[in-house]
Amino acid sequence: MRHFCILHHRVLIFLVLLIFANTGRAQSDLPPTDTVLDVFQNSPNDGALPAGGVVFDSKGNLYGATTYGGNGGSDCIGGSCGTVYELSPAAEHSGPWTETILYNFRGVSVDNDGELPNGGLVIDDVGNLYGVTAYGGTGNCILFGGRDGCGTVYELSPPSQPAGAWTKTTIYSFQGGLDGYLPLGNLTFDQSGNLYGATQYGGGFGSCNEPFYQYCGTVFELSPPKSKGAQWTEKVLYSFKGVADGANPNGDLIFDKYGAIYGTTYYGGFVPTGSGMRCLYGATATGCGTVFRLEPAPSVLGAWKETALHRFHTTPDGGGPNGGLVTDLKGDLFGTTVAGGINEVGTVFQLTAPDKMGESWSEKIVVSFGAGTQSQLPMGGLVMNDGNLYGTAYEGGIYYAGAVFRLNGNEDWNYSLLSDFSPGNQAAGPQSSLTFGEDGALYGTTQGYDHLIKGAVFRVNP
Repeated sequence: MRHFCILHHRVLIFLVLLIFANTGRAQSDLPPTDTVLDVFQNSPNDGALPAGGVVFDSKGNLYGATTYGGNGGSDCIGGSCGTVYELSPAAEHSGPWTETILYNFRGVSVDNDGELPNGGLVIDDVGNLYGVTAYGGTGNCILFGGRDGCGTVYELSPPSQPAGAWTKTTIYSFQGGLDGYLPLGNLTFDQSGNLYGATQYGGGFGSCNEPFYQYCGTVFELSPPKSKGAQWTEKVLYSFKGVADGANPNGDLIFDKYGAIYGTTYYGGFVPTGSGMRCLYGATATGCGTVFRLEPAPSVLGAWKETALHRFHTTPDGGGPNGGLVTDLKGDLFGTTVAGGINEVGTVFQLTAPDKMGESWSEKIVVSFGAGTQSQLPMGGLVMNDGNLYGTAYEGGIYYAGAVFRLNGNEDWNYSLLSDFSPGNQAAGPQSSLTFGEDGALYGTTQGYDHLIKGAVFRVNP
């Protein structure tokens, strides 16, 4: 087994916080407002640490990925390679859900398979699932002296017969260097069936987290083959350069009606100067993160144009946007930062386009987490429904185990807690975006359960 290393550079502090969360807090008479649908066991027969949120199929089944666990082998970073799972609903609404492991990743040492899923899943019209693994594949990326691969994009296709096995296909292996390395977050479909996503490293520009990882990340496009069984075609649309430009882009990209792509970078942008100024837990040289736009090239061979719409400054501004964006009917952009704000524990922000072309977008901090919100560290993105915003906070609440919140768009973004994870239930540390079910409930994942780092899937009624 290779030596353990953290999946990427921003995870360790939050896992440490999770271990010590939910201790020494005041008790409450309020009943739990969330229902745990499944608890991961971190075993050869089950996964551990959900890699993102969940997605529904047309029959009401839930699908997701876990970063660790499974029986695919021990020769992966951390000792296990991760899984893709299915949750089937109970016949009765309050009954237990049934979990099935659809695929156990095997790692780079077994047929160059992927290892360590690093985002949630997206589903197409016929039920195929798509996601990314942080490592694995045919790429020659080296970490701590061993080839771990540069990451993959995979497809899981449902069986043609009931109770049959799902078919997993690696549709792209990242190569590092000018190509991407270490994909992160959810993929996004366009109307033509192309997939878009981000890699935290690679691209050939900038110096980000050397010597372990090279360059500052990419946004990529994957085009499906014209004939079944042929190869997908990958194209790097933009390579980030760090510092004033963004660095380490997140996935969960969105499109506007003109085909432009919007997203966030965790680092890059504004770099603090002067005594006492910092971004993100003491980091001062890498910037506080950005919101960017990529405009399509005017021709097939042309380059996409990148614009930093906002560079975060941290406190009282946000710092470290950690997920994707959502947009309202007016075209305003909303997202979260895991740091910054008045209390330095995260924000929800709003960006409004200028009235005149060429002018700057305007930013508004909708929520500064901490005092008054009973929650902090929003590590996932937002979802919007009927003009309201919904999200999760990794910490906080009465029991310091995290929370689900709502921002009412009809009341000047009035903040309220929908769920305060509590003892007797023990799910803790939500880190992903939420998903609405047809029943109107919100579904998501947590990183912990019963003080252990293994994870759970939950439902909350809004």
